[in-house]
Amino acid sequence: MIFVTVGTHEQPFDRLVRVIDALKGSGVITEDVMIQTGYTDYEPKNCSFSKLLPYNEMVKNVEQARIVITHGGPSSFIMPLQVGKTPIVVPRQEKFGEHVNDHQLVFALEVAKRQKNILVVEDITRLEEVIVNYDSAVSKLSGGVTSNNEKFMEGFKALVEELF
Repeated sequence: MIFVTVGTHEQPFDRLVRVIDALKGSGVITEDVMIQTGYTDYEPKNCSFSKLLPYNEMVKNVEQARIVITHGGPSSFIMPLQVGKTPIVVPRQEKFGEHVNDHQLVFALEVAKRQKNILVVEDITRLEEVIVNYDSAVSKLSGGVTSNNEKFMEGFKALVEELF
């Protein structure tokens, strides 16, 4: 299954939903697709969809999906990372009326550069290629989810030992 989420931002993200629906309709995507469409005006014809989903259903869909495709909101692409998935991130862009500025694009590109754990699709015409070559692209990434908890605990332990 492929799970797509556009988040809950009030501006539509028709561009992403239309492309996914077309890829499913043309047979490029052969597996089931579930899209959380948010405030998108376009209703998919070839994919299952729901405007909004409760958080537990979002998590369930992410866990069950082979591929998670998300907008560039940090919480939307961090959740898949937390369950061991490498998300495809398609940031909303101001020039398409999808957000007030390009902060999602800037942030996603910086995370991809530093962490090497997400696949960013800035040009939506590349989305088909990224989906088709998903497994290969993921195998080339060197990142993953890293936690600072262990580093923090080591530093905290050293500080406590120093104080006592």
